[in-house]
Amino acid sequence: MRTRASRDLIEKLRSGNARIGVIGLGYVGLPLAVTCAKRGLATTGFDIDPAKMLKLDALDSYIEAVDSQDISQLHRAGTLDWTTDFGRLAAMDIIVICVPTPLSRTRDPDLSFVIGTTETIAAHITANTLVVLESTTYPGTTVEIVKPVLEKSGLVCGQDIFVGFSPEREDPGNANYRTATIPKIVAGDGADALEVMTAFYEIAVDSVIPVSNTQTAEAVKITENIFRAVNIALVNELKVVFDAMGIDIWEVIDGAATKPFGFMPFYPGPGLGGHCIPIDPFYLTWKAREFDLSTRFIELAGEINSAMPHYVVDRLRRALDRSAGIGLSRSRILIIGIAYKKNVSDMRESPSVRLMDLLMKEGANVDFLDPHVPEIPAMREYPHLKGKRSIDPRTLAESGHDAILISTDHDAIDYAALIDLGVPIIDTRNAIERRNLPGDHVVKA
Repeated sequence: MRTRASRDLIEKLRSGNARIGVIGLGYVGLPLAVTCAKRGLATTGFDIDPAKMLKLDALDSYIEAVDSQDISQLHRAGTLDWTTDFGRLAAMDIIVICVPTPLSRTRDPDLSFVIGTTETIAAHITANTLVVLESTTYPGTTVEIVKPVLEKSGLVCGQDIFVGFSPEREDPGNANYRTATIPKIVAGDGADALEVMTAFYEIAVDSVIPVSNTQTAEAVKITENIFRAVNIALVNELKVVFDAMGIDIWEVIDGAATKPFGFMPFYPGPGLGGHCIPIDPFYLTWKAREFDLSTRFIELAGEINSAMPHYVVDRLRRALDRSAGIGLSRSRILIIGIAYKKNVSDMRESPSVRLMDLLMKEGANVDFLDPHVPEIPAMREYPHLKGKRSIDPRTLAESGHDAILISTDHDAIDYAALIDLGVPIIDTRNAIERRNLPGDHVVKA
């Protein structure tokens, strides 16, 4: 039997009177806020970053997946606004947490953003409110961390307020799937919470898949990312082995992919990037220790993927020695693509930044060219790279680089112009061959 609070929330949602608050207006939160507003839900975005507020005040999107025109139209229609005033959380019926969950330097979960955000919610929350965690985390976080903090407000979860988990599944740069069209896993802490979760997300997105509890939903997201991390590690290891044998890994994968069953193609690269795949598997590794269990497969995959930038630097070193007889310390290198994946500006955990740092430590003079990232922002692990700017592609001919390293294969790059420079090209993405360009001085790595 539904509680009075859950009945009221569901009625508000179905009547279109529910007010939605989204905390954290990054790659997950801003698309979700815009999606909710498009579905007719009055939505307020919350963030502590004044730079984001300035952009939004100018009705200007800072994320490729969100159109500035949508922000403008929804804001003028009164269904979307944004604020740094967290006191306004008291007026929200649904509050969604979309804040980062990084790893510490020792690869332990850093839930400080989740905990801090939940404490802020607890200071302002009123009865008849649903709080949803979308940030990726280890199984148990919602009921072990978020729920107790919320109840410091004096309100009881399952009776006065409700808590649930729905993992974000954003894929920056994917034109085929956006927030509204990606199937949504939802779970609640109790039957009433699940019913409210389902009622909310059935309005916000096209397809909702309820699961039995929040721990399961948290495990779903972790499993998705472990699957990718392990398979990418496998093809990265195969790349190293097949390179030694003189076999082209990309031709091997393309051949294997012709099998209509039993094989799913994954492709190698210079390392792992993005907020999810390099980080999330280690959340489960950390949690498994609580049960005296080891996660050898996950940790091995992490070691392989983490070693790939060193492998790429070694291939670059050898190419320079063969072509010009110079070492890295006397070279000038151009990295193509500083974002972590093609056709986006997302810099989170980018292997390109790791490569730049490694090359600079070897004494190389390193530039980068990225049409999506004009300047490297502040990054926790690489503060010395802040403010470094992309070169102008019009200056390529006179740039004097000794070698080119293709780390991220943006479509907007003129790859023929790179070939015309006549210097060694280390191609970690098979970008040259896939465009059917001549590659006499191209080294696949």
